[in-house]
Amino acid sequence: MPETESSHSGVMARLTLSALERASCDPACWKDPVVHRALLVSGLSVLTEATKRLNEDLEATA
Repeated sequence: MPETESSHSGVMARLTLSALERASCDPACWKDPVVHRALLVSGLSVLTEATKRLNEDLEATA
């Protein structure tokens, strides 16, 4: 995997963990739209990357 993809995945993982850590320490954090955005963006990034990899695997076996 190219370094740009692995570093992008790492950033998204850190954003997600940071948002979850903040939310677990302070329940009022869920009122902050930035927390929701971080979770949505990281979740969509993971979903997009997983779909891309599945398609590549399917094409390689076809």
